[in-house]
Amino acid sequence: MSPLVSRTSRSSAPWLALVAAVTLGALALVVPTRAAVADPLESCTPTQGAIVAVDFGAWGGPLLRGCDATPTTGLDLLHEAGFTTAGTAHDGPGFICRIGSPAFESGAERPAPADEACELTPPATAYWSYWIAPAGQDHWTYSPLGAMSQRPGPGEVEAWVFGGTDIGGTTGAPRFTPASVRATGPTPTATPTATPTGTPEPARPTGAQVKAVASYLVGQLTDGDHVDNWGVDYHRTIAVATALAGTGGQAQTLTKVVDYLQAHVDAAIFPNGDTAAPHAGNVADLALLATIVGGDPRAFGGRDLIATLTDHVCAATDLAAGCAAAGDFAGSAGPMSHASALLALKRAGVTPPAATVSRLTAQQCANGAFAGGWLSPTDACDPDLAATALAVLALHTLGGHDGALNSAKAFLSGAQEPDGGYQPWTGAGFSDTYPTGYAAQALAVLGLADRAAAATGLLVGRIVTGGGLSPDPSNPDADLAATTAAALALAGRNLATLGESPPAGPRPDLVKGVSYLVAPTNLIDGRYYESFPGFPDFGLSIDGAYALAATGANDAKLRAIVEFLRGGGAVGDSGFTVDTWLGIGTDYAAGGAIGKVALLAQVTGYDPRSFGGHDLIAALAEVTCTKTDLQAGCAGAGNYRYATSVFGQSLGIMAQRRAGQGEAATKPVDFLKGLQRADGSFPSLIPAGDADKDVDSTAMAAMALAPLTDDPAAVSAVDKALTWITSTQKEHGGFPGAAGDSTNSTALAIQGLTVRGDTYARQIDKALSFLAGQQNDDGGFTVAAGGQAGSDVRASTQVIGGATGVSFAALTRDVHELPGPDPTGTPTSTPTPTPTPSASQSSSPSAAPSVTPSSPGTGGHSSGNLPRTGWSIVTITLLALVLVVAGVLLRISARRRAVTGAGGGS
Repeated sequence: MSPLVSRTSRSSAPWLALVAAVTLGALALVVPTRAAVADPLESCTPTQGAIVAVDFGAWGGPLLRGCDATPTTGLDLLHEAGFTTAGTAHDGPGFICRIGSPAFESGAERPAPADEACELTPPATAYWSYWIAPAGQDHWTYSPLGAMSQRPGPGEVEAWVFGGTDIGGTTGAPRFTPASVRATGPTPTATPTATPTGTPEPARPTGAQVKAVASYLVGQLTDGDHVDNWGVDYHRTIAVATALAGTGGQAQTLTKVVDYLQAHVDAAIFPNGDTAAPHAGNVADLALLATIVGGDPRAFGGRDLIATLTDHVCAATDLAAGCAAAGDFAGSAGPMSHASALLALKRAGVTPPAATVSRLTAQQCANGAFAGGWLSPTDACDPDLAATALAVLALHTLGGHDGALNSAKAFLSGAQEPDGGYQPWTGAGFSDTYPTGYAAQALAVLGLADRAAAATGLLVGRIVTGGGLSPDPSNPDADLAATTAAALALAGRNLATLGESPPAGPRPDLVKGVSYLVAPTNLIDGRYYESFPGFPDFGLSIDGAYALAATGANDAKLRAIVEFLRGGGAVGDSGFTVDTWLGIGTDYAAGGAIGKVALLAQVTGYDPRSFGGHDLIAALAEVTCTKTDLQAGCAGAGNYRYATSVFGQSLGIMAQRRAGQGEAATKPVDFLKGLQRADGSFPSLIPAGDADKDVDSTAMAAMALAPLTDDPAAVSAVDKALTWITSTQKEHGGFPGAAGDSTNSTALAIQGLTVRGDTYARQIDKALSFLAGQQNDDGGFTVAAGGQAGSDVRASTQVIGGATGVSFAALTRDVHELPGPDPTGTPTSTPTPTPTPSASQSSSPSAAPSVTPSSPGTGGHSSGNLPRTGWSIVTITLLALVLVVAGVLLRISARRRAVTGAGGGS
């Protein structure tokens, strides 16, 4: 007997007739499923099948589990394990709103209609969340995919829990362990598990604070080109110039200072005349500055600074010549200036003499630190944090010194104070700004991102009025040395890479990507995407339209999608339409969805005041909340009704402002600004959980607020948001999302960072390279690095739109006057997409939130942030078979009645 038949219980002809009548009528949008007969639990082993557990504890019910020996998707597993589901009117049956089991209350699905109408997407505080634990894993992971896309592996266990969680699934995990519900485990019970508690995050510097630091530095210059300290202080002048190169925004002043240094180079590097030993520290710092600003350290003010270093390497101890030992750079006072010289040489493309490198490594103390001055073998080592940091930067840049770097890494980790700072000397009892500024740079290149953030957080706290930094807790006044030492770390830069212009890495192939999006297997009938057979996914379809508009690579398909939506979006006789999705004129009008459609109309040249029979701009004004009323979908004044995510709120703001309704958008803007965390991040959900911090949503909010250039609070909010986003970037260039190192999160981060393209060019470049590595041969993109293989439509729409860096606030691709949809799919124009964001572009989100990417040809939940689910192919095939059998049996029954009637009458 085939698995399809063996999993289905026998049914009577009357039930078949009922199924046929109900299904063929298709009058209900929320279609429940019938419970199948689960495979025996022993059929699911660590190497075969999968277990699913459903916790009905919210209603005083049991924890139930079931087995499917051959699951195809998470939804198939749920159904074949004996559970039933129902979707929502707004999202269709693809989003699980209710779950039932014959073993609990005679199969009544929960939550009951009286508790949840299942009209709109359930709130994030009360919905069925989806968790997985692959074979061998004994902790739950919030599923990054919807159940229609999740493909259970052998030995996997999955769980459905009613309650709430944040966008990353850091709260609301099952109260039982995966081991307790595996087939080999005991009878499951729901036992509380520990809820992770977060630690306060260190303060992140904002763009405005970095600018203030630069302004302070400029204010310390005499005549705008040098530092005077009872005479010209060349060391501090060079330090100010280097800091200005890192903080940016002071190009004219920086040029003036560099010109001054070139004009006075001999005084800077030969303070005692050119017959004496050079000032090795100034030579090294000037050479490094020249490289950073794009100059030539071999021809700086008529001096070859590189030769000045290499020609003065000590062959032996000669104190009169400034040589403490062989391998020194003559005139070097200790490891700090020596390390700077090594760094300057390497960054200029010169391999330092071997003796100079050995001289530095030999100075490393047993604890991994470096001292401030030269040590003899018998000297005690008093660690100097600035010298240690410079040594780390030099050895890291030279390469091949892993042992020394690991030792320094251990020292820096152990020496960091609880406040994130570092003491100026052992036993000082307080954190000092100067060494902490250098240490933060070293921690960053060592990959200790959390510790670097903690050190930078201390520096943020030392910024005083005027933009300078105080040196220590006892001195509240700004100090120039402390500020120059801290400036690069505050700007997220370091001396090892500052000023580099590496060649652009690989880029996503957007032409191939567009071909994937418009492939007939993905773009159904050339007009829409679906996440459940027969039910168009309007949110995903708009995502695809945004991507096509951003690339400009297939105007015909773009117009076809827009015309489909403008015409109501009806497919078959399901009754599921764009009007159903928007809910305009009903108690469930969805502000986020209205904003998304209005913005699409604006982007593509249509009139949002007359689109699909609605004035969408007026509708946005009508759904703008005047007060908090959670029952009416209002989380606060200015929130759009039932806009339960930052994405939805931001889309509405952009649509209103693009329609010239800036005043009407004032309260929505204020509401959005009020959602920002102290560290600059934004949550995904509205209302938000304490741990809800989301890259996608933070980028989206930054894009929505970026056009408000005359609003200082909005400008500051954008700066803080982008600073936080960059702090989350992984070494490979990707950004974290609910799915792991996520492609769609990375794409949205690119769009957000492009708001300040000049500042974040390096981060954008790395992110684009990451996306290129996640593109498949079919042109589509995976959901996340190392995640489920294969291309995903939803992720691909957001990657393809996001990789252009084009902002929704400015995105325009007018197709409303093109000819009607072309059934051949031939583009009306095929300009080459531009995948690299330019500094002049403003960034943009490409879609509504997506934390539930889907398998090829499907999409995730489009208007909220909860996992989307739907019917499996097996279930659909089974239903079709049932209908065929029902028809046959009904026909036979009719014939029998006819024969019986004829016989009786004779």
